[in-house]
Amino acid sequence: MPVVPMQQILKHAFDHRYGVGAFNIVDWVTMDAVLFAAAETKSPVIVQVSVKTVKVMGAKLIRVMFEEMAGRVPVPTTLHLDHCPDRKVIEDCVAAGWNSVLFDASKLTYEDNLAQTRQVVEFAHQYGVAVEGELEGIKGVEDGVGDEYGGPIVALDKAVAFIRQTGIDSFAPAIGTAHGLYKGTPKINFQRVAEIMEAEPIPLVIHGGTGLSEETFHKLIAYGMPKINISTQLKITLADSYRAYLEEHPTEYDPLKLLGAVKKKLVAQIESFMHTFGSEGKAA
Repeated sequence: MPVVPMQQILKHAFDHRYGVGAFNIVDWVTMDAVLFAAAETKSPVIVQVSVKTVKVMGAKLIRVMFEEMAGRVPVPTTLHLDHCPDRKVIEDCVAAGWNSVLFDASKLTYEDNLAQTRQVVEFAHQYGVAVEGELEGIKGVEDGVGDEYGGPIVALDKAVAFIRQTGIDSFAPAIGTAHGLYKGTPKINFQRVAEIMEAEPIPLVIHGGTGLSEETFHKLIAYGMPKINISTQLKITLADSYRAYLEEHPTEYDPLKLLGAVKKKLVAQIESFMHTFGSEGKAA
């Protein structure tokens, strides 16, 4: 199936209240596993990439690899750049044909964030590229982005003004989730999600999906948060799968068997998320 715009994937999920996993890949094995799991479960899917990975692999190579792999699966897919404060990297990804970007200007003042995000939206929309916006920094560090504290919560009226004045396609609010592994039970601000949704119904994004309960996922999706970012758990599964296979097969030197075993573990993990998010069969 051809690659589709992020806007198309999020609109259908938002309108029908199910979640779409945005899975952070780091190489062709993880990308293959994400797309394979999507095909097996008939789920639309977002292949998500960090700035760190882009700098290692290159925006064009990732796009070409994605185009080739996504063309083999019969489900809607889209390619998204995660937390990016660097407009040059965004321009490179747009030029390479990516579908969506998160311009993370949460370290700037409200006024500068709004002004720069509006400029990024105007630029990206010329090419049909979706833009995710962020006001408050999400707690935790992921791929070298963020900190352990996050940013102060912006008042509802200013958050709504930001959404309206920038023209972003989706919005990532701070609601108590965090990147990385949770050190305790997260306290989710469901009220803030409901207030934003009532004031300005726009697809909202769950950052820090690793470690949230099924009940929390279901409740947030029902409110209108269709894009769910999963990164940490895939990294854990990836590393643990390599480690387990090598420990179990100390004299095995067939790389394809190793990669096949790793992919199998990743696919099982990803499919379990797709089941939880309710995306199974939505691409049928």
